[in-house]
Amino acid sequence: MAGEQLVLTGLMAVLLVVIVGALARAEDWRSYTPLAGGGGYGEATGHGHAEKPGGLVRWLTTVDHKDIGILYGVYAVIAFAVGGIMAVLIRVQLTLPGGTIIGNSYYNSILTSHGITMLFLFGTPILAAFANYFVPLLIGADDMAFPRINAIAFWLLPPAALLIWAGFFTAPLTGNEIEPAQTAWTMYTPLSAEQPNPGVDLMLLGLHLSGVAATMGAINFIATIFTERGDGVNWANLDIFSWTVLTQSGLILFAFPLLGSAMIMLLLDRNLATTFFATGNGGTMLWQHLFWFFGHPEVYILVLPPMGLVSYILPKFSGRKLFGFKFVVYSTLAIGVLSFGVWAHHMFSTGMDPRLRASFMAVSLAIAIPSAVKTFNWITTMWNGQLRLTTPMLFCIGFVSNFIIGGVTGVFLASIPVDLVLHDTYYVVGHFHYIVMGAIGFAVFAGIYYWFPIVSGRMYQRTLGKAHFWLSMIGTNVTFFAMLALGYLGMPRRYATYNFDGAIAPLAQVTTFHQLATVGAFILLVGQLLFVWNVVTSWLEGRRVQSHDPWNLEENDMLGNEFSWFKEQRETALADGGEEDEAVMADGGQPSEQSDER
Repeated sequence: MAGEQLVLTGLMAVLLVVIVGALARAEDWRSYTPLAGGGGYGEATGHGHAEKPGGLVRWLTTVDHKDIGILYGVYAVIAFAVGGIMAVLIRVQLTLPGGTIIGNSYYNSILTSHGITMLFLFGTPILAAFANYFVPLLIGADDMAFPRINAIAFWLLPPAALLIWAGFFTAPLTGNEIEPAQTAWTMYTPLSAEQPNPGVDLMLLGLHLSGVAATMGAINFIATIFTERGDGVNWANLDIFSWTVLTQSGLILFAFPLLGSAMIMLLLDRNLATTFFATGNGGTMLWQHLFWFFGHPEVYILVLPPMGLVSYILPKFSGRKLFGFKFVVYSTLAIGVLSFGVWAHHMFSTGMDPRLRASFMAVSLAIAIPSAVKTFNWITTMWNGQLRLTTPMLFCIGFVSNFIIGGVTGVFLASIPVDLVLHDTYYVVGHFHYIVMGAIGFAVFAGIYYWFPIVSGRMYQRTLGKAHFWLSMIGTNVTFFAMLALGYLGMPRRYATYNFDGAIAPLAQVTTFHQLATVGAFILLVGQLLFVWNVVTSWLEGRRVQSHDPWNLEENDMLGNEFSWFKEQRETALADGGEEDEAVMADGGQPSEQSDER
C-alpha cells in the first residue's frame, strides 16, 4: 500500500515539476510588456524591461493587479489539474463493486482532498483571477485599492495548498504516521476531532490560510469598487460582473471568518483537549451549524461571479444588451441576503425541530426565485438575438442548460420529504457537480476564451476550443446524470466499495451507472487536456491579435471598458516603435479586424 501511495505521490510531484518547468521556459513570462499580460507587443517596442524587473523576480515582487490575476489563474489551473487527477482516481476505483485500484484509506484521502482542492484551491482563486485582472479595467481604476495586500493575499495560497496536500508527501516518508486527512471536505465531528492523524491538523491550517487570503481579497475588492471607480462609472452603469464580485466579497466577509473560527475550535479540541465539539454536549450538531452557515453561502460565493461572467459575455454574442439588467442586479443582491438563511437544509435528517426545518425549507425554495429570474433573463437576451456561436458563447449556453438541471435538482432537495429519501446519496453528488463543474466550470471557460486575446495578445485555436466545449458538455452530462440515477437507486456517497446485497439496491444497475460515470469522467479528462494544450500553445505560438476588437463588438456598440483599455495599450505599443503583425484568424475564421467568430 505504501508503494502505491509513493507512486501516486511521485506522479503528482512530476506533474507539478513539469508545469513549473514549462512556465519557466515560457518566453512571455520572462519579460514585461506594456500590455502586462504576458504576450503581445513588448518585444517589438524595446521598452519592455524598463518598468519592471524581469524573470522570476518580477512575479515574486509584483503588485500589478494584472500580474496577480495571471498568478491566480496559473495557480488555479494547477489546482484544477491536481483535483482532476483525484477525480479520475475516484471514478476508476468505483468502476467495479470491489474497488480494486486503490485501498479504502487512500480512497478516503483522495475523496477528501478532491473536494477541498476544487472548492478552495481552484474555485475561489480562479474567480479571483478574473476579478483581479478585469474589475479595475471595467471600472476605470488604475489598480486595486490596496495593491500590496492584494499580493499578500495571493502568496498565502501556495503554502495553503502545500499544507492541504502535505499528507500525500509525508505518508510514504513516515510509514503512514502522517497521512492525508480522511474526513471528507465537510470535516464532520466526531470523526475529524478524534482522528489521531496529524495530517488533519495540516489540512485545517491550510484551509485557514486560504480563508485568510480570501477575506483579504474580499476587503480589497469592496474597497476598490466603492472608492476607485472612474469618473464615468457610477452605480447605475456599473457592469454586472463587478456587481457579482462585490456581492461575493460581502458574502466572503461574513462567511469565511466563521469557518476560520470553527476550525480553530476544532484544532483546540484535537490538540488541547477542549470540548467545543464533544459528542455529549451536542458538539456534532454545533459543528454542522457552524460549518453550513459558511458552507451554503460558499456555494453562492462560487456561483455568483460565474453568473456575472455569463451575464456579461452572453449579450456580447447575442447582439443586444442584457435583458432586465436591473432585475439581474437585484436578484444578485437577493441571493446574497437569502444565502445566509438556508444553511440547515443540509441538516434535515439530523432530527432537528420540525418547525425549524419547515422555515429553512421555505427559504431554500424562495432562494430559487432570483436564480430563476437570471435564467429567464439569459434566455430572453438570446431570444431573437443575432447569435454567434463562438467558443465563449457555446460555454455560456452550456452554463445555462447545466445550471437549469443543477437548479431543479436542488429544488427537489430543498423539500423535506424528498431530502429525507435522497440525503447522502449520489443524487446530492450529481446535483452539486452540475453546479460546480457544469455551471461554474463552464462560465470560467467562457471567461478564459473571451478574454484570452487581452491577456495574451494572441488568439486560441478555434477548432480545439469548440472540441473542448463538446467534450466537456458530453462528459459532464454523462457523468453527473449517471450520478442522479445512482441516487434514485439508493447508492450512498463516500463509499470506496459497493459490493452490497441486492436488498439495498440492484447491484447490476448500480455498477452500470458507475461505469457510465467513469466513461463520462474520461471524456471530461480528454476535453481538459485539449484545453490545456490549446491555451499553452496559443499563448506561446498563437497568431497575434491584430485588432483591438477581436470579437467585432463595436458594430453593435457592445465593446466593454476592458477592450477600450486594450486599444489604448495597443496604440501606445505601436507609437513606441511596434509594428503591426499579420491579421489573426479568430474563432469565426475571418481576420479579426473585420469579423471574428461569426
